[in-house]
Amino acid sequence: MQEKDEAGKAEVLLAAFSRPPEAAGDTINSAVVIAAESATSYPGLKKAEEYLASLTALATAKGFEPAGDPYPVEEDSRQLLRADFTKTLTDKLTMHQSTLVLQMKGQILSFTFIAASDDELDDLMDELHFDSAKSSPH
Repeated sequence: MQEKDEAGKAEVLLAAFSRPPEAAGDTINSAVVIAAESATSYPGLKKAEEYLASLTALATAKGFEPAGDPYPVEEDSRQLLRADFTKTLTDKLTMHQSTLVLQMKGQILSFTFIAASDDELDDLMDELHFDSAKSSPH
């Protein structure tokens, strides 16, 4: 959510789109964006829930509506928080966004998924997995 030029505290780790972001289309450009931010960018931040309050404020300022309250989810034994949003673009086109947040080691990782439907969001999120770091045998 922070700009990169703010002391280098935030960066996009991955941004993948169905088509280039500037390419016109008559469908939702499905996307996955993974970003990392320093928790120090949010003075007093103790829990990921507090980060989601800032995320919700930003999303609503961009025209998104919250689709319920944030809730915990577990992925590969990691506890994340999920926030869902929608934005109506036309009478036939609604953008669905889900953001998963993981706070660890002074960093906030956000995994944002954008799709044309909840089912498509679920399909994208089903591909998210965390592997444990394994030491190689010597």
